[in-house]
Amino acid sequence: MQCSFWRGLTICLISFYLSACSSDNLPGKTQDELNSLVVLEPCSQQWFVYVEDYISTSDGAGHGPDLGSLEWKSVIEFKLGLRDNEQVPDLESRAWCEYIDDKITSEHN
Repeated sequence: MQCSFWRGLTICLISFYLSACSSDNLPGKTQDELNSLVVLEPCSQQWFVYVEDYISTSDGAGHGPDLGSLEWKSVIEFKLGLRDNEQVPDLESRAWCEYIDDKITSEHN
């Protein structure tokens, strides 16, 4: 009997916790605001996907450079109007990703 009580209590608490954490309980938040709550590490695979969603390098038929490749980074620079800008760090550096992240963040806000 006691085991059943504790099991029921545990299930109730887990259900309460899960419902409290759902995004439905964030009224008035847009998807962009919810996305901004997630911090992505620049140069991570998830960050490349985020940038690709923001600045598509695809030709519309699903063809385009591999995410994170030098060709992809060059296209991102071109689409942001940063080609031949001496302030942009080297394509192969982490500083490049941080620079692009700052650029996208400032344009997005």
